[in-house]
Amino acid sequence: MERLQKVIANAGICSRRKAEEYILNGKVFVNGEVCKRLGTKVSGNDTIEIDGQILSYQEKEYYVLNKPRGCICTNEDEKQRKTAVSYIDTESRIYCVGRLDYDTTGVLLLTNDGNFCNLMTHPRYHLPKTYRVNLQGTLKDEDIKKIKKGLHTKEEKYQPARIKMLEVDPTRDRCQFELTISEGKNHQVKNMMKALGYEVRKLHRCSFSFINVEGMKPGEYRKLKPFEVKKLKLAAQEGE
Repeated sequence: MERLQKVIANAGICSRRKAEEYILNGKVFVNGEVCKRLGTKVSGNDTIEIDGQILSYQEKEYYVLNKPRGCICTNEDEKQRKTAVSYIDTESRIYCVGRLDYDTTGVLLLTNDGNFCNLMTHPRYHLPKTYRVNLQGTLKDEDIKKIKKGLHTKEEKYQPARIKMLEVDPTRDRCQFELTISEGKNHQVKNMMKALGYEVRKLHRCSFSFINVEGMKPGEYRKLKPFEVKKLKLAAQEGE
């Protein structure tokens, strides 16, 4: 539920102050009845009319899903594969904030707020995303330095990333580490490792900024709290 004047302003009809004037002047109807009280709460099920114009309104929703393996980040799939959106119990048309590969697990944000989605994914905002990488092969010291400095390949230039080694298994020639990047290029982690001559065995996104999925099973989700949404927006704006 949101305040009526805020809903009107968010719909792009006018400023919030102008919306308050419309309400006080009896020009706003909610479910067919005139509404002159500021602060009236409305939901997506209410019909709002301003000067004879029906307002298109949908209450904003924000979720975090612990994405399991074997689902895709598009709303529809011609191959009939499971979608990340299908895990969320809502009647609203939501979509993924960015994408994780079919076999990648972990933190995935979903919303019906286009402005929020753009803020979270636009290249000029540098929200950190941390991944746990299971690698075939053991990262060489020189490659770790390249990652920290900013890996440059023929195809891409990647910004400096943070890396923290977690485990090295020389007998099976494998290692595990955490990688924190501030970009969102397609298949970025896998492409970075491929450019260095390694193969990613498993990839799990541990966090998106400060949002994580600790205590959540694969396929479980929760709504983001209002303060979390606000904090994410502020973090993006500060990283501009």
